[in-house]
Amino acid sequence: MDTNYLLHMDNISKEYYGNKVLKNVSLAIKPGEIHALMGENGAGKSTLMNILFGMPVIHQTGGFEGTVKIDGQAVSIDAPHHAMNFGIGMVHQEFMLIPGFTVTENIKVGREITNPTFLSRVLGKNLETLDTEQMRKDAKKALSDIGLNIEEYVKVAGLPIGYMQFVEIAREIDKTGIKLLVFDEPTAVLTESEAERLLEIMKLISSKGIAIIFITHRLDEVMAVADSLTVLRDGEFVARKEVKDSNVVEIAELMIGRKVEKLVDGLEDEKREVDPKKIALSLRDFHVMMPGEMVRGIDLDVFEGEIFGIGGLAGQGKIGIPNGIMGLYETEGAVTFFQEMLELDKLGNALLHGIACVSEDRRGVGLLLEESIEENIAFSAMQVKENFLKKIGPLKLFDQKKARDHAKEMIRLLDIRCTGPKQPVGALSGGNQQKVCLARALTMSPKLLIVSEPTRGIDIGAKKLVLEYLMRLNREQGITIMMVSSELVELRSLCDRIAIVSDGKIVTILKPDDKDAEFGLAMAGSRKEGAKHA
Repeated sequence: MDTNYLLHMDNISKEYYGNKVLKNVSLAIKPGEIHALMGENGAGKSTLMNILFGMPVIHQTGGFEGTVKIDGQAVSIDAPHHAMNFGIGMVHQEFMLIPGFTVTENIKVGREITNPTFLSRVLGKNLETLDTEQMRKDAKKALSDIGLNIEEYVKVAGLPIGYMQFVEIAREIDKTGIKLLVFDEPTAVLTESEAERLLEIMKLISSKGIAIIFITHRLDEVMAVADSLTVLRDGEFVARKEVKDSNVVEIAELMIGRKVEKLVDGLEDEKREVDPKKIALSLRDFHVMMPGEMVRGIDLDVFEGEIFGIGGLAGQGKIGIPNGIMGLYETEGAVTFFQEMLELDKLGNALLHGIACVSEDRRGVGLLLEESIEENIAFSAMQVKENFLKKIGPLKLFDQKKARDHAKEMIRLLDIRCTGPKQPVGALSGGNQQKVCLARALTMSPKLLIVSEPTRGIDIGAKKLVLEYLMRLNREQGITIMMVSSELVELRSLCDRIAIVSDGKIVTILKPDDKDAEFGLAMAGSRKEGAKHA
């Protein structure tokens, strides 16, 4: 069987510090085919590619289980340059170009062609001279091979983003013996016309017998260029399909998982209705300029007292919505909260109005990892509302006793597993860090709580606890909740309504018990006749 494939990764498993991120995953690529590797963030795509390229992070953490075969022969790739020796190259999402170099110099960097001189014969290879003419010819041929008509002598600095991407591709094509190219989200930063051009270049490359692994979340691109696809979910192999035998709805369902099990008990017997006349949050023609998560003009109403879900595939804009509301990125349009207009260009304005947010990036922006649990929980309320401060004349000092007593109460309420309120947050597990983020948001006594990817990276037991606590906050304290999640199972377990976002716009708003096929269609970006919009 292996002889039919250029690359066959079989039963690949990988653990990081006891956390199994890949579980018996297989990937098979034929010569000259474009194979889409698909799955949500955290599905295991990056880890699988790190194994293929022999990245140090793999071998410094105990290696992996399983076999990698190229042209039917088992190989050991323990460094990126070994991958190059086997004819494997990568076009990175973030450019690896040197702006001050010319196109030729970027294409040939690290593989320069030199001519011997009298001095080099005596004193060594370092004194050889560059064969600039041959390097320019090679660069011109690589550019021609991908149908790109730019001069090889111009500097990369100042080129359009799309052209930089194409120079990266030309550099890989120029490498001798290239057999397989990995394209990692190559269209993420391109304009629509540049993305179309790139897809054409991919087809041109594959027509020359070079195989392509195409990592993308954009289902329309997969349908346009891919021959086959592999779907990963939660570190496991889900399916390998021929694109001609599938469709966008089926692929979306494979990516997100069709099996819906209630993660939270006690909701089924509550057939409650919220009053659509009582609007807590209203967005009108709302745009957010968040790179990779652009929001492109949405209208949305969140009703007072509901749990409103926002779902969609990665990179489609769902994360941009809360970040825009909180003023973290430039926005356009109007946002009103209980009929009062928010000033989103003023960071912290949403907090002042009673909107608290648990960020999807708890380690990057959500937590002060070196500081204690009590300081993390008190931080926002202290900064915005001047809580946990005691005044001594003109001075305002941190009221440690008040903060500690409050932290102890939050630790008890949320079951934060720790040694006590003085423990540094960086020493906690992911699930307990997430609970600290939630405690800090709740300490603001918000009227609206936004939780973005509330259970990312935590185990199933911690997920259940976090979700059940969100439900209790909503039911017992009447807090309106907006929940943004990549996991439809969570949204359908908890939410009253769920907006599906694709390409920065709301495709439709669904009820949690609507059919799986409707969710699949919406996740794929297809608008249905009669779909309910905000």
